[in-house]
Amino acid sequence: MDWEVITNTTVSQAFGPSVVVFALAAIGLNVQFGYTGLLNFGQAAFAAMGAYGLAMGISTLGWPFWWSILLGLVAALVLALLLGVSTLRLRADYLAIATIAAAEAIRRLVRSVALREYTGGAEGIRAFAEDFREFGVRLGFERAGTVEFGPFFYPMQPHLWMMAVGWTLIALCLLLVWLAMRSPWGRVLKAIREDEDAVRSLGKSAFSYKIQSLTLGGMIGALAGFMEALRIGNVAPDQYHTTFTFYTYAVLILGGAARVFGPVVGAMLFWGLFNFLTAFLRELAELRTVTVGPLEIPIDAVLTTAEVGPFVFVLLGVGIIALLIFRPQGIFGDRREISLNVR
Repeated sequence: MDWEVITNTTVSQAFGPSVVVFALAAIGLNVQFGYTGLLNFGQAAFAAMGAYGLAMGISTLGWPFWWSILLGLVAALVLALLLGVSTLRLRADYLAIATIAAAEAIRRLVRSVALREYTGGAEGIRAFAEDFREFGVRLGFERAGTVEFGPFFYPMQPHLWMMAVGWTLIALCLLLVWLAMRSPWGRVLKAIREDEDAVRSLGKSAFSYKIQSLTLGGMIGALAGFMEALRIGNVAPDQYHTTFTFYTYAVLILGGAARVFGPVVGAMLFWGLFNFLTAFLRELAELRTVTVGPLEIPIDAVLTTAEVGPFVFVLLGVGIIALLIFRPQGIFGDRREISLNVR
């Protein structure tokens, strides 16, 4: 078993493009769920708005790259306002049901045959990332070959350029959240999470603050959609299935809700563990048999290479369940931070 390959792959992917996408999505969700107590299960919809705004702006409307970015942010803003006005008077599980239904409705809408001319239907939209890659070429990122930093290794084309942009966005979003949550506005959001009725009794419009929180978190989620679209070079509706939101919650809970660095640490641990298990089990399955003392264990009778993928998700699911049982606040979280006011 090649432990060097397993270790290098794990460490490299713990900082890779998937971590960038889900860290951004979880930072936005942290504003909504961690700090405000909004049980939003529609974060995939905000990412889809960002991705489709970028792709449709360039491929369908023929707009420049930066105007298409603006279109995606405006689409996320409009979705946040519409979703907020219609659902934010609900609480806890009712809000969760409404937001997950809204996200699924949007996914079904963009894959519909009626809008295929604009959204590409089930196949999605391609050929919109050229301008982004040209920026990387001008800065020297888009070259053939691989860059190595100790145990880290990344292909120059196109991952390194995307990671440079993605980690810059993560740093800016973390700074924004850190400043916002230490302001009077952020303290009101935390008060809403603890006791919304008490906030109203002090003359604050809890509804208005919740819409603002949903909007800020949704627009950060749109940034995750941008990076996911540029990472794959394709925007398809099934990329923004409810699974996207569930992964984002797993990342946030793993790192710790209502902690500035919780989403980033959670994303790194989640995808690092995912890649470690995948590489380890694949190497194990290729051994076919393992000798332990006098015993020879037939691995291929229990685990084959084709079964590695599903088994990894089983192990991750068991791990998340154990985390929720023994440490529901996550690694850096506080149990009191995830206690929602559901009265």
